[in-house]
Amino acid sequence: MVPRRWSIAKRLFALQLLFVVVGVAVGGVWSWASARADLEADAAAESTAVAVSIARNPFVLEQARLSDPSTRLEPYALDVMRRTHVDFITIMAPDRTRWTHPDRSEIGRPFRGTIAPALRGATFTETFAGTLGPSVRAVTPITDDDGDVVGLVAAGVTVASISSALLPRLVSVVAVALAIVAVSALFSWLLSRYLGRVTAGRGPEELARVFASYEGVLHSVHEGLVVIDRSGSVVLHNDRAAELLHLPVPAEDVTPIPLASLDVPDALRTLLASGDRAVDETYLTSDRVLVVNQEMAFARGSGKPLGTVATIRDHTELLHLSGELEATRTRTDALRSATHEFANRLHTVVALMELGRVDEAIRFASDEIDRHADVGVGQPEPGLDPAVGSAAAEAVVSAVLDGKRVRARERGATLTIDTSGFRGPLPVAVGDVVTVLGNLVDNAVDAVTEVASDDGERQVRVTVTSSDGRTRFVVQDDGRGIADVDAAWTRGWSTKTSGSEGRGIGLALVRSTVDRVGGDLRVTTGPHGTTFVVDLEPGQVAP
Repeated sequence: MVPRRWSIAKRLFALQLLFVVVGVAVGGVWSWASARADLEADAAAESTAVAVSIARNPFVLEQARLSDPSTRLEPYALDVMRRTHVDFITIMAPDRTRWTHPDRSEIGRPFRGTIAPALRGATFTETFAGTLGPSVRAVTPITDDDGDVVGLVAAGVTVASISSALLPRLVSVVAVALAIVAVSALFSWLLSRYLGRVTAGRGPEELARVFASYEGVLHSVHEGLVVIDRSGSVVLHNDRAAELLHLPVPAEDVTPIPLASLDVPDALRTLLASGDRAVDETYLTSDRVLVVNQEMAFARGSGKPLGTVATIRDHTELLHLSGELEATRTRTDALRSATHEFANRLHTVVALMELGRVDEAIRFASDEIDRHADVGVGQPEPGLDPAVGSAAAEAVVSAVLDGKRVRARERGATLTIDTSGFRGPLPVAVGDVVTVLGNLVDNAVDAVTEVASDDGERQVRVTVTSSDGRTRFVVQDDGRGIADVDAAWTRGWSTKTSGSEGRGIGLALVRSTVDRVGGDLRVTTGPHGTTFVVDLEPGQVAP
């Protein structure tokens, strides 16, 4: 398996730590060298001051003229060494012969080092390895009143002493360097943790691949894609989202777009700002119908949300097609209603002819043909027919109910009819009476045929009465009742499986007809049956 490359966070941490260590090391070396140079310069200055003060001391000049200068000068040199910070003081003759030395065995031997500039009357400093080891020394001449060089003085500090003095400084430099490395490592570690969190621990190569993949997906999908951060700004969107939400075309340097500036409905803006989960929610803009889905976005391995991701689909064209489909369904429902109406009227005609009322059957059929012909050419259907005589009204009602009784018997139901309290005329159009009474009876027969009766009887009872020009229809059945009366008036509602002839039309026609003619419709239902009561009064056609 190919080992995974270091993440950006680890690489940055290692690079920063290496940079800090190298920087601190270089700085430490420079500081040590600078401190050593400063100490050497201090040692040279102090050695020069001591050597010059000794060379100008009259006592030293006096002793230099004697034949045995060492007798008095050696104690003097050792005393000055104790009182100053120099490691050696050598007073010598111009020919290098030492008169004094910290090591008495070196007295009388030649001085090791440079003396030529001093013999010319100059004071100088140098670093030279003598009998005490490498040292920083100053050499100056001892001159008489005539300016002649009668001796030389060399004072110095050994390099070992300088190194000893430098050690505390070196410890301080190392301590400061380690502190800087530790603090820098801590900050680098914190920064690497932050980068590791925001990059999900990915390396630059992996991030490049992920970015390329995301770019491809972002611009290839046909849905609008919007990424919203926790501050409520759009930080990423694709071309389709720009088109649907009127956003700027995506560019390389996308500036976050506040949701408050979007040209979208307030409800959609509230959803995007809330971060709530949404599944196929529909929103209407000024020119489109948008379906929105939204989910929270989380970092890998973290329960803290980074923001939300919303996808947006354009359903405008689909709704146009849905509208056309709905119009087609409406026309289909109208044809089904017409089928119901013509079936009821045909039953009425057949019943009149079976009763021997051929003339009335022909007149009823002719009236229906004329009425629908008038409506077909754009004339409104009249709310009330001309007054229907008592005999004709009773014949029509009897014909409708007799026809329904035959059909009920065929389906195993018993239709009991009571028209003894009915006297014409009818207060509304004959066609409306056929629609209301016929569909209520059909519905009742359907209700009782769906239940099993212990005595084998499935009863439907119809009572027709009239009083003071008002006609009442009461239709009772022994069915299971209606679970939802309000829904029962909706076109398409039915307790039966839909067939080729359509279901859920009858009660909707009854309700619309009663409302149109200004009648009153009441229903009482329960587990043991349903009762419909319809009151029709003359001259109350609904506006």
